[in-house]
Amino acid sequence: MKTFSTAVLSLFVVLGLALVLGCAQDTPTVAVEDSFDVVVIGGGGGGLSAAVEAADAGASVVVLEKMPGVGGNTMYATGGINAAGTRFQDALDIDDSVDLFIADTMSGGRELNNPELVNIMATQSADSVHWLTDLGADLSDVGRMGGHSVNRTHRVTGGAPVGAEIVLTLEQAVLDRGVDIREGNQVTEILMNRDGAYAVRVQRINGEVYVIRAGAVVVATGGFGADNSLVAEIDPELLGFGTTNHRGATGDAIEMLGDSVTWIDLEQIQTHPTVVPERNVMITEAVRGNGAIMVGRGGNRFVNELGTRDVVSEAILAQPGQTAFLVFDQEVRESLAAIETYVRQRLVVEGESLADLAAELDMPSAALEQAVAEYNEAVAAGEDTTFGRPQLPRPLQRGPYYAVEIGPAVHHTMGGIGINTSAQVLGANQAIIPGLYAAGEVTGGVHGANRLGGNALADIIVFGRIAGVNAAAYTAR
Repeated sequence: MKTFSTAVLSLFVVLGLALVLGCAQDTPTVAVEDSFDVVVIGGGGGGLSAAVEAADAGASVVVLEKMPGVGGNTMYATGGINAAGTRFQDALDIDDSVDLFIADTMSGGRELNNPELVNIMATQSADSVHWLTDLGADLSDVGRMGGHSVNRTHRVTGGAPVGAEIVLTLEQAVLDRGVDIREGNQVTEILMNRDGAYAVRVQRINGEVYVIRAGAVVVATGGFGADNSLVAEIDPELLGFGTTNHRGATGDAIEMLGDSVTWIDLEQIQTHPTVVPERNVMITEAVRGNGAIMVGRGGNRFVNELGTRDVVSEAILAQPGQTAFLVFDQEVRESLAAIETYVRQRLVVEGESLADLAAELDMPSAALEQAVAEYNEAVAAGEDTTFGRPQLPRPLQRGPYYAVEIGPAVHHTMGGIGINTSAQVLGANQAIIPGLYAAGEVTGGVHGANRLGGNALADIIVFGRIAGVNAAAYTAR
């Protein structure tokens, strides 16, 4: 656990509430403006899922989002949401199981994961995909991301980015249920008395401060990947790294809750291997999943492209210039709608032939042609004996050919608030804090030392739903 001196614990009375959770001192007294059964802090996928379930359980709900719009890092998700045993897998004759999903996740996390939390995520993953689908999301296409043994990454038909699909679906579901969404409203403190009654102090974008009383609180504020000073405080080797995170991912919960809660695995910070340098645009793992290979500046393959993110990131950093190139053909481009976004953003280099592409990249054409030829031979044989790539969906043989320069950037913070399988927040002494719940990237324990692609969305939806159901039940006790 890391101690943050910026969060000072104190006991004082504000609005009749004795503060027992971390916050800054010298807090002025302001008026109580509203009261809700459930206050959800954060409007990403986890917070919106909690709001839907809490509303369906009969609770009055408000979502407080500090940014001008909802979505958070969920809106940036492109690859898909993992689930085992869905009707979409069944339709495609994909043989998967919860046990295999658990095994892949634990292995990918270097066995540092909390197995009880992983079990909940995997067991409830299929139901959550079906729940999102019933709300209106299109998650019928199924592919695979790095570290998984089978195809279980559910995504939009045609491969469009999944994050926007999920956020827009959840936002509409929240609005349909009459939930109050307040954008540009940042929670700065969580207040609680010894009887478990809550209030939150909120600051509007214009600087006005007010208080909302709550029966229960769900913390879904996300991670801290966009705050490089905090990232580098924890891992100095990441100083100056770019990030794929939205600018609001600055670790608000760390200051709000401080030493009053258990913190898990904060030092576990993941880099995503395929991010465009300086532009900080993440190239979805689905590009590799659909057949792209990775080559260095010399034109040679150097890694299993579908390895776990930490392994692939380390392999790229070992290359000259600490970047590499994703190489794919016209068939891969047509297989994934997300690629068109990268083309429009002018991130993609094109050549009519591999030799033309090599010339554009200033690399030896013979080496690139040989790398692609050897990869195509592996596809034909059904086995990559050189690097052990587990999925070989198609050869690269139809021009034009394309490349995108990529390198690692801070992507996901695996550590966070300690929770139990009911999404209840654990205090500094490991005891449950009644009426306080957390879900999503703000929590720790699910992903261990390395998160597998597609597991973030599974995590936030599963535990967001659990938090919403249990928060509503707590207020109705």
